[in-house]
Amino acid sequence: MVNGYVNAESGYPQTTAVMNPFSVLIIDLYSTDAGSHARTAIGVATVPLNLPVVISAEVEITPPKP
Repeated sequence: MVNGYVNAESGYPQTTAVMNPFSVLIIDLYSTDAGSHARTAIGVATVPLNLPVVISAEVEITPPKP
């Protein structure tokens, strides 16, 4: 699960477009089998340190099979 918080003005409709490059990166790194994920992209009035985007992810890492 990936959560993205986009520093945006009220009514900004492109929060999903802002998060797309992160999703592409994860799929490029881990393939669609391991990299597919659910995602939220929420516009907020402010984020810490006035960053443009804050992303958090919950991942499961499994050891390779012997």
